[in-house]
Amino acid sequence: MDKFKFTEKLKELETRGKTVVELYNEISALAMECGLEGDKPCQGRNAYYLSMEFLIGRSFYNNLLELGVLEETREILAKKGLDINVFEEIEDAALGNGGLGRLAACFLDSAAGLGLPLHGYGIRYKYGLFKQAIENGFQVELPDDWQRFGDPWSIRREDEKRLIEFADMKVYAVPYDMPVFGKKINRLRLFQAEGSEEAEKISEYLYPADDTEEGKILRLRQEYFFSAAAVGELLDGFVKQHGKNFDKFPDYNVIQLNDTHPVIAIAEFIRLLTNNYRMPFANALSLAKRTFAYTNHTILPEALECWSEEYVKKILPDIADIMVRIGVYAMREYQTLGCSKEQAAEMAIYSGGRFYMANLAVYVAKTVNGVAALHTEILKSNLFATAHKFYPNKLQNKTNGITHRRWLELCNRELSLLLDKTIGVKWRSDITDLDRLNGFTDDTVKEFIQVKQIKKEQLLKYIAQKEGVDIPADFLVFAQVKRLHEYKRQLMTAFAVLELYYGIKSGRLKDIAPSVFIFGAKSAPAYKRAKAIIKFINEIAKKINSDEQTCNKLKVVFVQNYNVSYAEKIVAGTDVSLQVSTAGLEASGTGNMKFMMNGAVTCGTMDGANIEIVEKAGKENNYIFGATVEELIKLKEEGYVPNLYLSDADHKRAVESLIDGTFSDEGTGEFKELYDSLTTGANWHSPDNYFVLFDLDSYVKTLVKVCEDYSDKKEFAKKQLINTANSAYFSSDRTIKEYAEDIWKI
Repeated sequence: MDKFKFTEKLKELETRGKTVVELYNEISALAMECGLEGDKPCQGRNAYYLSMEFLIGRSFYNNLLELGVLEETREILAKKGLDINVFEEIEDAALGNGGLGRLAACFLDSAAGLGLPLHGYGIRYKYGLFKQAIENGFQVELPDDWQRFGDPWSIRREDEKRLIEFADMKVYAVPYDMPVFGKKINRLRLFQAEGSEEAEKISEYLYPADDTEEGKILRLRQEYFFSAAAVGELLDGFVKQHGKNFDKFPDYNVIQLNDTHPVIAIAEFIRLLTNNYRMPFANALSLAKRTFAYTNHTILPEALECWSEEYVKKILPDIADIMVRIGVYAMREYQTLGCSKEQAAEMAIYSGGRFYMANLAVYVAKTVNGVAALHTEILKSNLFATAHKFYPNKLQNKTNGITHRRWLELCNRELSLLLDKTIGVKWRSDITDLDRLNGFTDDTVKEFIQVKQIKKEQLLKYIAQKEGVDIPADFLVFAQVKRLHEYKRQLMTAFAVLELYYGIKSGRLKDIAPSVFIFGAKSAPAYKRAKAIIKFINEIAKKINSDEQTCNKLKVVFVQNYNVSYAEKIVAGTDVSLQVSTAGLEASGTGNMKFMMNGAVTCGTMDGANIEIVEKAGKENNYIFGATVEELIKLKEEGYVPNLYLSDADHKRAVESLIDGTFSDEGTGEFKELYDSLTTGANWHSPDNYFVLFDLDSYVKTLVKVCEDYSDKKEFAKKQLINTANSAYFSSDRTIKEYAEDIWKI
C-alpha cells in the first residue's frame, strides 16, 4: 500500500455537494487503486477455503484499517468537515447467516494479516441474508439488496467465467474478486450465476427455503455451482502452470471444506479428473484424499446433509454415479480394515437411496477437524466414533478464533487505546502480547470502567435511535445475540427474564443491579418455533418496558436486523455475555470470544468454547451454570421427565405464560405449540429435548448472582479485564497458524 499516494489523493478529493454513497464509492475506489499496486499471485502451495457463506460485514472501515490508513482517513475527512462515522449508513454485505460465515471471514482476515496464502471461494448472492423487521412482535423478512450502494471492493473477472452444466440447464459462474488486505493480499472469489432467468436464481438468495422439493433442488444447485466452479478453476490453473502431472497437484493446492455444504466438490474433482483428463478412478480418488480437508461445525443431524439420490440424479446424474462409486470403494476399504457390517453401515456414503455427505467428507478428507476441544471429543466418541477407531490419526481439534483487528481494534477504539497505554502497541501485530495485561493496576481498572461506560453509552444511544427504547446508562447490560435456534435456548433466557421481572415486582428481589437484556437474532424463514420465540420475547419486552413499577430496574430489547455492524457495537458495550446453549450442542461459538475480548464476563453452560474460555480466564471470573454433557447423558438414560421441574411456582408461572393469556400470539397457536414442545414433545422429539426446564433454576440463580456482584463495580471490572487479558488464545491468528502448520502445510 502506497500510503503517501493514498493520503495525498484523499486530501485532493472534493467532498462538497456529494452524497455519502458517492463519497463511499470514491474513497473505496481510491483505496483499492493504491492497495492493489504491486499485487502478485503467490507462488508455491496455496490453501483454498470453500464456504457456502462469508459474513464479511462492512468492508470500508476494516479495509482502511488493514491498509494502515484508517486514522489518516479519519483526520483528513475531519479537516474537510466530514465525520468518518457517516459511512455507517452503508450497510453490511450480509452474505452469511451467522458464526459459520463470520468464521470464514475472520480466517481470511487472519491469513492475510499473517502473510499466509489462503483464498476463499463462495457465492456472490444478489440478496444477502434477509433484512429483518419486527412488526407487531413478529419477524418479517425483507430483501437485503446489499449492492444498492455499489460494490467498490469487488472486481468482476468477465474473462474468467466458467460454464457449469446441470442435466437441465447450463449456467455461467462469473467470478468477482474481493481482495483481503494484510501483510499479503489474498482473494475472496465469489461466483455470480448468469445465463437464463432460471439459472440466475442460483445466486439470487442465500439459503433459499428448503421445505419443498423445489427449494431442496435449488440448494443442491447452489452447493454444486460454486464447488464446481472452484475445483474446475483450480485444476485448469494447475494444468496451465504445471502440465498434467496431477500427482503434484497437492504440492500446490489444499482445499478446506467449511462444513458439509461444499463436500460435493470431492465428487466434482473426481469427475473432472476421470472425464476431462482420463485419469483412472482409483487414482483420482487417491488424489482427492491428498487434496481435501474437512471442518465439521455441528453434531445436529439437520446440518449433516443427506441428499436424496432422486434429487442428485435429476440434475447431476454424473455426480450421483461418482458418489455411488466412491461409496463402493469405501465399503471395500472398510472390509480390508476389518469393519463389521454394522460399522461399515455407520460410515456408509451411499445407503438406502441417500448420500451421506459428512461420511463422504470423513472418508476422503486427509484431516477432519472439530472447532472446540469438547466438540472434537464428541466427534471422536460419538458422531464419528467408528471412523475414529479405524482412522485414529484423521480427527484433530482446531478451536475457532476471531480476528482481533475487527473485533477489538476496529469496534473498540477506546479499549484499544487503553491497551496501547498499558502494555504498548505490540499486541496489535502479535495478539499474544495481550497476556501482559494480567499485571494490571488499580488505575487501569478505573480507566477500564470509564472505557466500558463510554462503549455502553454509545450502544444504548444507538439502540434508542434504532429501536426506540431508552435505557439508562447505569444499567448492567446482558446480551444474547446469535442465530435463533432452539438449542441456543433464547427461550430459556426469556423465561429467566420473566422470573426476574416477577421477583422485582413482588419485592422479593430488592438489591439486584438495574439491568437490560439485549436479544438479537434472525430465524430461518420456515422455522416456525424460532419465529414464535421471537414473538414471545417481544411480548415480554412490551410488558416489562411499559411497567412503571419496574422499568427503572429491568428492561428488555430485541434489536432488529442483527448483523455484523450491530454486533460490533453490542460486543463492545456489553457487561455479560449470555452463552447458554444445551451442553454438547454448540460446536464452538465465536460470539463468546468477541465478548470476552471486549471485557464481558461469560454467563453460560459448559459447552463449546465456553469451556476453554473458563480455562483461560478462570471459573471465578465467569458465571457457569447448568448440566454438563455427562450429566445430560445420564439424565436421558434414567428417563428425563421435564414436567417435574414445573413444580416450582416461579418456573411454572413463567412457562405457563405461553398459554395462560399473559401474552398473545395473535391467535396463531404458536405459543401453545412452544409450550407443548416443552411438556409433551412432538412426533419427532421427546418433551423438552434441549433441557430448558432442567437448567432454568440454576440459570435464574446465576443471573441473580451476577446482578448482586455487579454492585461492586471495581471487583466486577477486574473480572472483565481478566477476560480481555486472557483472550489472545481465541484470536483467529492462532487458529490459522494451527491450520497452516498441521493441515495446509503453507
